[in-house]
Amino acid sequence: MLRRFVVKKNECGVLLRDGDFECLLDSGRHYFVDPLRRLALQVWRLDAPMSDLNTVDYLLRHQPQTAAEHFECMVLGEDEAGLRYEMDILVEILPPGSRCFFWKGLLVHRLERIDLTAQAALPAALATRLAQPNLRGRPVTGLSGLLLTQVPAYHLGVLKVDSQVTQLLQPGMAAFWRFNRDVQVELVDTRLQVMEVSGQEILSRDKVGLRLNLAATWRYTDVQLAFEHLSKPAEHLYRELQLGLRAAVGTRSLDELLENKQVIDEVVSAHVARKLPGLGIEVSGVGVKDIILPGEMKTILGQVVEAQKAAEANVIRRREETAATRSLLNTARVMEDNPTALRLKELETLERVAERIDRISVFGGLDQVLNGLVRIGQAR
Repeated sequence: MLRRFVVKKNECGVLLRDGDFECLLDSGRHYFVDPLRRLALQVWRLDAPMSDLNTVDYLLRHQPQTAAEHFECMVLGEDEAGLRYEMDILVEILPPGSRCFFWKGLLVHRLERIDLTAQAALPAALATRLAQPNLRGRPVTGLSGLLLTQVPAYHLGVLKVDSQVTQLLQPGMAAFWRFNRDVQVELVDTRLQVMEVSGQEILSRDKVGLRLNLAATWRYTDVQLAFEHLSKPAEHLYRELQLGLRAAVGTRSLDELLENKQVIDEVVSAHVARKLPGLGIEVSGVGVKDIILPGEMKTILGQVVEAQKAAEANVIRRREETAATRSLLNTARVMEDNPTALRLKELETLERVAERIDRISVFGGLDQVLNGLVRIGQAR
């Protein structure tokens, strides 16, 4: 019985006899005598990778010339990564140990091998192309094998490979291979920064519980030195500010702290100045923002302040009353010996009375008003 098998132009066929590999069939019509119907055809698209690795391995071992004629073999070692190109367009990043086989004829495939033992960084041009995968006409698969990082302006990137600081990254785009290594990049702001030490519950020397909020202004002077000595420099600075604040508050009474808050800033600044030299960190300013007292202590202090202010008000009131009495006595003595002064006082009194009256009717002239006022006063 004559059988016909048809393979399209964008396909390649694998002829099977009793389910086992027999040969490869190019595009076209193929005729075979198969009275027992032992033959079968398996078709593969030429624009897709060959997923039947058993067939490829058989050809590589027993028919290497056929395998080289039909397949582009991409086999990577344990210390290699691959950049796979189709028609000179990067389409995939292959991890170490990859075994990929692509049909020849329809597309031009190319593999660029990368030695992972040589360096961890990708070339700057390649990193820039991979930084915006969504803007490419065809996405690149396998980007999980890369660490892409953007270092902003006024920042530095601390590159750690297998937990070791290897270099500082300048502002810009950078990419690193993740295969066979642990790669991390920590961004560091080189400008002045503010660190808040908030909600610190501390007992004063006289056993009064206080809650304080502290703010410090700091910056890195040597980023690489800081990360060589400290795993987390910012956390180390936070702890030192805490310890300095406790040393300042715990050795002083509440009255001392309330009378001179500046002493806390001075003690904390002196403490961090002793602890931070040689660590690549500089503290330019320290200040206490709030000192929060317990509720009952606020009430007691309010009563004390109220009593103090009341006593001060009484002293001032008595002083003013004494001064006023003395002034009246001096005025009386002057008017007793000087009729003109007495007359002027009468006029001043009349002026004050006139300010409170809407309408005044005068009979006999102003002189009669004054004389009558004086006589009325004498009669009373």
